Amino acid sequence: MPKILVIEDEAAIRRVLVKILSEESDTYSVDEAEDGLVGIEKIKKEDFDLVLCDIKMPKMDGVEVLEAVKKIKPEIPMVMISGHGDLDTAVNTMRLGAFDYISKPPDLNRLLNTVRIALDRKELVVENKMLKKKVSKKYEMIGESKAITHIKEMIEKVSATDARVLITGPNGTGKELVAHWLHQKSERSKGPLIEVNCAAIPAELIESELFGHVKGAFTSAVKDRAGKFEAANGGTIFLDEVGDMSLSAQAKVLRALQESKIQRVGNDKDIKVNVRVVAATNKDLKMEIKEGRFREDLYHRLAVILIKVPALNDRRDDIPLLIEHFSSKIANEQGTVKKSFSAKAIKLLQEYDWTGNIRELRNVVERLIILGEKEVSENDVKLFASK
Repeated sequence: MPKILVIEDEAAIRRVLVKILSEESDTYSVDEAEDGLVGIEKIKKEDFDLVLCDIKMPKMDGVEVLEAVKKIKPEIPMVMISGHGDLDTAVNTMRLGAFDYISKPPDLNRLLNTVRIALDRKELVVENKMLKKKVSKKYEMIGESKAITHIKEMIEKVSATDARVLITGPNGTGKELVAHWLHQKSERSKGPLIEVNCAAIPAELIESELFGHVKGAFTSAVKDRAGKFEAANGGTIFLDEVGDMSLSAQAKVLRALQESKIQRVGNDKDIKVNVRVVAATNKDLKMEIKEGRFREDLYHRLAVILIKVPALNDRRDDIPLLIEHFSSKIANEQGTVKKSFSAKAIKLLQEYDWTGNIRELRNVVERLIILGEKEVSENDVKLFASK
């Protein structure tokens, strides 16, 4: 049942509003507060789906209430109640985050329509938050080892900024998970996260892929096309395997980072972009710089923050948690009953040399679930997980 709070210092108007809302639908639960201070205390203690708030009140006016609520519980829609002389202020509250405003004396249809729309919007906000949590779970970082705990702590500190991050580590360690966490925990999470696998794109096409092109720029350019930097505007671009990028493309990426501008291939017109860059590589970029395959100035632009993801062999304590995680995930994907692993089976898997890191462990767990007994045993591991 949606809960609505009416904050209004004039008792007669407050009673009218409560009466209208209560009689309109028996699905609304309506509470009231005689001033802003009382209203704020109620909002702190209870969960409301909508607040109707007068603008001119003693002790604490409606603008102050609005600002306080946006700090305490920003997801609650606020509908402001304005007298004739408060219209300019009412419009200003919209800029401050109010959902809408209604004038005194309240028009019945306008009031009820505004309330319905505001409650629908609140429901959508909640659904979006739940959806975001599901998306976040997809890229969950599993582990409690010292190395993984350190990475999680770094992400918490760095995600609130726009600092560029370079993620290093061997193949299969989960560098893309770090990139997703950085994006999802940042203020840019409402914007897109655009992934580019620099190793998978031919050298002659990487510039077009990143920066776009205009019609006729090359043989197959039959129409104008925006690149990944434009697609990521307002969000994050993840340059995976950045060490495989050509020197020509590196020069253009460097310019984009320095000037926040790009040019499509075949055009000299500047396009402004607002993009956070997160990069990852399995290569030793300092060695690549020495060998002349990677620009040192670009390295220093990308590596404002360095996050090193350890090999699985360096975090063996996390293997039991990873096995549990993959077992549950595979059972859900396949619609089967989750299998357990015996203590001896887990111990044996902890002793393996995981050259393929987490990616290899996931494949082995799936193989054991398919081929092993009801409880995966030490013998199953010896039979089906042998190197």
